[in-house]
Amino acid sequence: MPFMFLKRIFIILMMLVPVRIIAQQAPGQDSVTSVQSGHQYNNALISYIPPVAFITYGVLSFHIKGIRQIDYDIHNDRQADHPNFKTNIDDITQFVPAIMVYGLNIAGVKGKHNFADRTALYVLSEGIFAGTTFITKRASNRLRPNGADRNSFPSGHTGNAFASAEFLNQEYGDISPWYSVAGYTLAATTATLRIYNNAHWFSDVVAGAGIGILSTKLSYLLYPVIKKQFSHKGQDPATGAIIMPTYQDHMFGLVFVQTL
Repeated sequence: MPFMFLKRIFIILMMLVPVRIIAQQAPGQDSVTSVQSGHQYNNALISYIPPVAFITYGVLSFHIKGIRQIDYDIHNDRQADHPNFKTNIDDITQFVPAIMVYGLNIAGVKGKHNFADRTALYVLSEGIFAGTTFITKRASNRLRPNGADRNSFPSGHTGNAFASAEFLNQEYGDISPWYSVAGYTLAATTATLRIYNNAHWFSDVVAGAGIGILSTKLSYLLYPVIKKQFSHKGQDPATGAIIMPTYQDHMFGLVFVQTL
């Protein structure tokens, strides 16, 4: 039943596209400004609920048979409808939203941060994500649906894709929500392809999405503190230098970023 299979994946996509609530502000009214500030704070907190919920769903798949059965049902649909499907395009699509951030800047569409800061933010996000994913994969020891290895949970490709999508959302979502929609659509496409490639279970990609989004959100929360600590005292914050740890392809390293 290809329709039912695609419908389930489409629901994921719609769940993961961020909803932006734009409050109207009347200039010169302190009370209105205070109310809007409160709304923005509440919306910021609410934005953490989806990634935490996705991670929780993935964890519960190890303990609740009904949730795990959804994995098997979707896998069985895939096996029945597309048993020979194979593509490597998801190796590329996982990074496209991040590439869009730099492409838009080159095209003259300015985001929130300059080159050095946005690069440091993305590296920090990838470091948080990669470290968390590495530890979780080793601890969970879940067999992939294709039986290739026991690194199924969570999905690294999906996590990368959603970390990149949230990066695009953070930098350009305030300019136009369609940038956010484009990024999250690409990320959901990557998640779908991981299932179609028989590399992951449904709960693997849901958890991966949550870890990816949360990693980027945490990087934007932590980066100002890290930058302040590593910048030289008395130096213009716009010309600071930062060294941060990173992890990629099973290797740890350091990244040096300096604003000239």
